[in-house]
This record gives sequence, C-alpha cells and structure tokens, in this order.
Amino acid sequence: MKERTVAANMLAVLLWLLVAVYAAVAVLPDAFPGAFASSLTVPLSVLLPLGFALIHGTIRYGAAGTAVFLALCVGVGNVMENLGVLTGFPFGRYHYTDTLGPKLLFVPVLIGPAYFGAGYLAWVLANVLLGTDRRRDAAATFAVPIVGSFIMVGWDVCLDPAASTIRRMWIWENGGGYFGVPLTNFLGWFLTVFIFQQLFALYRVRRPDPAPHSLPPGYWFQPCVLFAAMALSYPAAYFGVTNMPVADASGHVWQTGDIYETATIMSLFTMQMVAVASFLVVLLRRGRQVPR
Repeated sequence: MKERTVAANMLAVLLWLLVAVYAAVAVLPDAFPGAFASSLTVPLSVLLPLGFALIHGTIRYGAAGTAVFLALCVGVGNVMENLGVLTGFPFGRYHYTDTLGPKLLFVPVLIGPAYFGAGYLAWVLANVLLGTDRRRDAAATFAVPIVGSFIMVGWDVCLDPAASTIRRMWIWENGGGYFGVPLTNFLGWFLTVFIFQQLFALYRVRRPDPAPHSLPPGYWFQPCVLFAAMALSYPAAYFGVTNMPVADASGHVWQTGDIYETATIMSLFTMQMVAVASFLVVLLRRGRQVPR
C-alpha cells in the first residue's frame, strides 16, 4: 500500500512537471522570440502533451485503454488527413509543407501525436464538464464525443490561421475567409474528432474501470491547467508579434497583428473558458467523486 502511494505521488509530480515545462516551452518563445526561439519549440509542444496524455490516461484507463484511444486517434486522424490532402474532403483543398518534418504518406508524422495530445485533453475536459466519466448509459456515450469535438475544434480555431497563413506549416490552396482558412476545415475537424472519440466511447461501454472509483482532485486539475497553458500561447504570440502583411495562397493579404489578436480573443473565450470552467467544476466537487 505504501509503495503504491509513493508511486502515485511520483506520477503526480511528473505530470505537474510536464505541465510546467510545456507552459515554458509554449509561452516563452512566442512572447520573446528573440531570446527563446528554437527549432525544438514545435516538436516539444507536440511531444510534451503526448507524454502527459499517455501517463494521465494510463492512470485512469489502464495501458490497454490508453493504447486504444491512441490508436483510434492517430489512425482515424491520419486516414482523414491523407484523404483530405488527396481529395479535399472533409477539410478543403490543402497540403502540408516540409516545415513539420518527415511525413507518413502526405501528412507529417508529428500530426498524429498532436491529435492525441489535444484530443485526449478534450475528452477529459468534456467528461469533467458533463460529469460523465463513470457513466455507461447511451446519453453519456454520445454526449461526451460531441462536447469533446467542440473543445478540440476550439483549439484549432485559435491555431490554424497563424500555423497556415503565417508559418506555412500547411497551405490552404484556395484560401478562406478566416485569415486564409476555409470554414470546411473546422467542419472537417469536428467530424474527424467526433469519429475517434465516439469510437472510444463505444469501446468503453462494456469495459470495467481499471482505476480506483475515486481519483484525487489533483488528477483532474492537471488537464485543466495544461489546457489553460495551451491557450496562453496565443496571447503570448500577440505580445511578441511584429505586425506585417502576409498573403494566403489565394493572394488575399492579411495583417499578422490582426491574426494574432483574433487568436488571442478566441483563445480567451473558447479554450480558456473551457479550462477555467473545468477547473471550477473540479474545485466545487472536491471531497466527492470527481467527476460524478
């Protein structure tokens, strides 16, 4: 029993350490690009949430359950992304540049881990907000993927214009009304996230819970704080941006300052709202099963 408690405490410290390192990696280079810019920023911004999700998920769902979530997320995401590059469905016409490194067919290898890190957080926060983590009824099975999909698309709403129009990680070939990004991108994201989260929800319906019936509140605070740190990277980028014109693939000219300011507004009232609401739900339920 004592050894189990020590191991649990060590994992909790490790998870908080990952959150802290991610906050530094994601915020400082954007706020102070002259002092902290690094080629490692993007890979670390993907790999740190990946590590967090693997550890945090294993505590709750066991190694097998977390592996299923990972496989569904990466598998569905890669199929849909490659389909999107080849056909334009469901995201719209786009392609990836070489900025993100090696590719699996037409999609950078880093995209799968990025899907998993953000997708896992969206799943957990949806369960916190709905109080459905232990429920197996039909309403919970279908409600969580819907809310989780909204949460994850909220992240992409903040991310995509700067990543594509400014940083050219991928190119929207016909541009789009949202700083060079088309509406179809976000509809396609919602569909993709809903598919893999719904499949995981169906997988869990008849599986026993490997974790103890009640996990400590700190376990639920961790994803809330990590998602808040992800949201803070956008105000940081707005603080550190140099305003200049930038053209999308259609030739429409935008201002980088406008893109980062809009991302800041969106992050504060979408991502940060979800993070704060989830944190307060856990706080108000302390001493009881969290989530119910």
